[in-house]
Amino acid sequence: MTRISKGFIFCAVVLPAWGFAATGADAQSYPTRPVTVVIPFAAGSASDVVSRMMLDKMAKATGQPFIVDNRPGAGGNTGTAAVARATPDGYTLLGAASGPLAANATLYANLGYDPERDVEIISPFAAFTIVVVASTKLPANSLSGLIAYAKANPGKLNYGSVGIGSSQHLAGEYFAQLTGVKITHVPYRNIGQYAPDLMSGAVPLGFQWFPNVAAPIQAKGALALAVAGEQRLAALPDVPTAEEAGLPTYKVAGWFGLAAPSRTPRPILEKLNKGVADALDNPAVRQGFDQAGAQPMALPLEQSRKFLSDEIVKYRDIITKAGVPRIQ
Repeated sequence: MTRISKGFIFCAVVLPAWGFAATGADAQSYPTRPVTVVIPFAAGSASDVVSRMMLDKMAKATGQPFIVDNRPGAGGNTGTAAVARATPDGYTLLGAASGPLAANATLYANLGYDPERDVEIISPFAAFTIVVVASTKLPANSLSGLIAYAKANPGKLNYGSVGIGSSQHLAGEYFAQLTGVKITHVPYRNIGQYAPDLMSGAVPLGFQWFPNVAAPIQAKGALALAVAGEQRLAALPDVPTAEEAGLPTYKVAGWFGLAAPSRTPRPILEKLNKGVADALDNPAVRQGFDQAGAQPMALPLEQSRKFLSDEIVKYRDIITKAGVPRIQ
């Protein structure tokens, strides 16, 4: 695990005094009451699954509950914006994702928040290797078979994701670029609606995080064709990597993390950063992440900031090359 106007006058007077108090005894005893963690995606999504595993350990370590508040909408922007405007006292946190914090900075003309100015990333904590999955209704049981079928049926296949700009959406765009196939993106407001469409063949493809497609795979309504990482996933030991399946340059992953509103006192951020790392060191959490198709990761605060900045640049390049239209 890698350790990877008048209003302005009022703020100038009040914030230093508040900040001093919060960095003293308040920060040392933090948390003294329940902490709300806003997950900007639906309950049952991949990010929700692994977040609950980790937050459960953090709650036991601190003696205070970490309460998940699912607020999906606008590709994760709705929940993210709510936290960006929240009181920076450590009691409202964000499930930070590569979509709303990195990709959406390029995709949306007006997010309602600045990912680097209004949000303080505490640490990424889970990396999700993309799984290429196809409905068993399709006549394709391998990655090469899928590519051949897609080329023979241009524009007839579509794939689902948690929303425009999500790592799953961009993984599909990248796949199309590398293979020369033409496929159509179908964004879902609630990823739970995607599984039945995948199994029925209505939306027969996915470039997904494993928890989002675990049920269709287990029910044999969908088949995992490849994983887009350096190694096979512990949850899918018999599924080849994309390189093993003949597409060596297809390596894609999304990530999820923990963040707070900007101006949250540094001692509280440091305490939370350590809490994330400690929770990820727990064998039960690591085993749960393996089963969910996620790799645990934790970075110190300064490295986390650089990680986010680099991700914003990376997704800007991917989106620009893919020619994804900007959302107004």
